[in-house]
Amino acid sequence: MDDILAILSSSSMSFLIRQTLLFAVPLMIVALAGVFSERSGVINLALEGIMIFGAFVGVLFVYYNESIPFLQEAYTGLKTLSAIKVDARDAAFTSQLTEYLLSTQGFSLVAMLVTALCCAAFSMLLAFAAIHLRADQTIVGTALNLLAPALVLFFVRLLANQNTLNIAGESSSWFMLKESYFGFGVKLTRTTKTASMGFFGQAFVNQVYPMTYVCILLFVVMSIFLYKTRFGLRLRACGENPQAADSLGINVYRMRYAGVGISGALAGIGGFLYATTTMSCSSNGDVAGFGFLALAVMIFGNWKPGSIVWASLLFGLMKCISATYTRLDFNTDGIYELAELGISKYIYKILPYVITLLVLAFTSKRSRAPKAEGIPYDKSVR
Repeated sequence: MDDILAILSSSSMSFLIRQTLLFAVPLMIVALAGVFSERSGVINLALEGIMIFGAFVGVLFVYYNESIPFLQEAYTGLKTLSAIKVDARDAAFTSQLTEYLLSTQGFSLVAMLVTALCCAAFSMLLAFAAIHLRADQTIVGTALNLLAPALVLFFVRLLANQNTLNIAGESSSWFMLKESYFGFGVKLTRTTKTASMGFFGQAFVNQVYPMTYVCILLFVVMSIFLYKTRFGLRLRACGENPQAADSLGINVYRMRYAGVGISGALAGIGGFLYATTTMSCSSNGDVAGFGFLALAVMIFGNWKPGSIVWASLLFGLMKCISATYTRLDFNTDGIYELAELGISKYIYKILPYVITLLVLAFTSKRSRAPKAEGIPYDKSVR
């Protein structure tokens, strides 16, 4: 029992929790994006492409604004304050730290908002083709998935003359919290420093992006919006029986446009979050299949936000293990158990996708999609 408790409270476990959240939260928010679109009656296979476009827009916004004086001052100030000894800190230190954190985190929220607006506009390509032109929604989504990376790489080359859009210096760390800000792990002398944060601090505060918690809050708010408001009820009605909804005076076309627009905004935010937390604020026209994983999470979660949370944590954990297995030392004895198994690194890399296939194979029969999903609405059909 003591050994189990030691493992559960080990630094590797806190690292695993922290990294799992980094992978799981983008899946959650993008899967919810798929729910909004498909509950309105439009299949959104373009989640991957919208994530790629969202990652690009968010990183491009940071790229063009990272030289703003107040951001440079805030970032320089954070580095300076984190090195100040604990016994030299006072109320002025706390005030300055708060000001700098509000500057950097406020900027990240603005970047998320810009990304959401641009991706909502990008998703209108899907909405117009699927709703107005009554095109095959699967083909339109596939086309957007092919268009997005080509478009992103073209603009990266055109605007930044790079193959990968990278932010100069350490700008991605603007958006990260560090334990030194709160007086933990600060060097006192050359050989000594203050104690590190405890297990919960290491898991949920140190090297964590507040954007992650903003997206969790957004997930909760939008889930309530979908199921507890008149708008959400009307949106879901359009995906189940649009003829009945129309007979009650609901504009089905407008609701479907709204569903796809909200879907695009949420998927774009998920793409920017992935680019910031996992790719060090860079964009290269790829999100490692996260959009398709989000589709699997949505189906496994049966188009319900509560189930999507658990599915996201499962797939996020698998993705985390595949990416960090060489750094997991559960017994804190210097032996990295998963790396010592001698399993090829490629097995670990394909693990999340194999798990996805297995889970979908055993659960897809019990999944219930919205009845009118993928069916273009025709007012003359009753």
